[in-house]
Amino acid sequence: MSNNNKSSILAAGMVIGGVLGTVTGILIAPRSGKETRRILKKSADALPEMAEDLSTTVQLQADRLSESALQNWNDTLTRLKDTIAAGLEASQGNFENSQTSSSQITMDSASSSAKPSSGKQA
Repeated sequence: MSNNNKSSILAAGMVIGGVLGTVTGILIAPRSGKETRRILKKSADALPEMAEDLSTTVQLQADRLSESALQNWNDTLTRLKDTIAAGLEASQGNFENSQTSSSQITMDSASSSAKPSSGKQA
């Protein structure tokens, strides 16, 4: 897992844990029913804001992850293009060398067939 993914999971876990801890603490606290309902109402009113904060955090982490993935993809494409270009250059060099060698062999063959024979026939 990447660090961005771990940190977004950590942030989400902390928010969810905070909400659950708050609700649990309110429910088991020794308060009157009226006071507990008032606190629960305040907590419920704060939930949309907390959810929006969590959504924003997750979106920011997703954007960072997307940017990172796009950068990694672009780097990979650049390396691949460089590798292909180097391979083409190397294969063209080998082709030219083989053409030069073939020409040399052809010239050697032509010059050896042009030499006069020693006069002996089998």
